[in-house]
Amino acid sequence: MPEDLTPEPKAAPTIKDLENEGDVAADYIEELLDIADLDGDLDIDARNGRAYVSVTASEQGNVRVLSRPETVSALQELTRLAVQNKTGQYSRLILDVGGSRQTREQELAALVDAAAARLEGGAAAAALPPMSSYERKLVHDLVSERGLVSHSDGEGKDRHTVITAGA
Repeated sequence: MPEDLTPEPKAAPTIKDLENEGDVAADYIEELLDIADLDGDLDIDARNGRAYVSVTASEQGNVRVLSRPETVSALQELTRLAVQNKTGQYSRLILDVGGSRQTREQELAALVDAAAARLEGGAAAAALPPMSSYERKLVHDLVSERGLVSHSDGEGKDRHTVITAGA
């Protein structure tokens, strides 16, 4: 009888694993900030099965040059790779620079509101632009809160959320 070659399901990371991930990420970000001569304070948190690292600065701080969504996304991917290289484990780390996540959440809420208005206006469905899996998760939560239905469609960089009124 052949052996079952199915890999064992991976256990969810522990709080200690996530804290370690956050520490490795913070070290990487701190070094990057030093190289770029940028000032910022780092906060590390572990929640919802993910490590969260936030970079904040005073109102006059120069870290805001890194807070554009595209820049945060690229920096997050680099940080995830650095964590994976150090720990040997895939990282689902979330990075926030200068409040960029809160700003993006507000933008996503506005997109969902506009889609809901299109549905109220008679549209059968409303497709949102492509976004990351984390952003799609936030959108699915927002859609659910509004009593609507959503699903993801497309592949890779074209994956996006479609919202409908439901059954």
